Amino acid sequence: MNQLKKILGIVWMLLGPIAIYYLVKTAASEISKKPVIDTKVQWAVFIVIFIPIAIGMVIFGWYALKGEYNSLPQKSDDLK
Repeated sequence: MNQLKKILGIVWMLLGPIAIYYLVKTAASEISKKPVIDTKVQWAVFIVIFIPIAIGMVIFGWYALKGEYNSLPQKSDDLK
């Protein structure tokens, strides 16, 4: 299971930049089709909102690759 987590960590690390690339590529294509301010603002908002999400995906993948999620924390009996 830990090996699967590390492999998926690599997938998450690659998925973040790839998603940003295709988002920007799609935005440029859509803006060139209809270069009005509404389209530019819409795609700018999409990109600004999605970039931190993609960065979070890369960070999550980095931690998974490093083995930070290999063991789960123990439950405390004090919380009952």
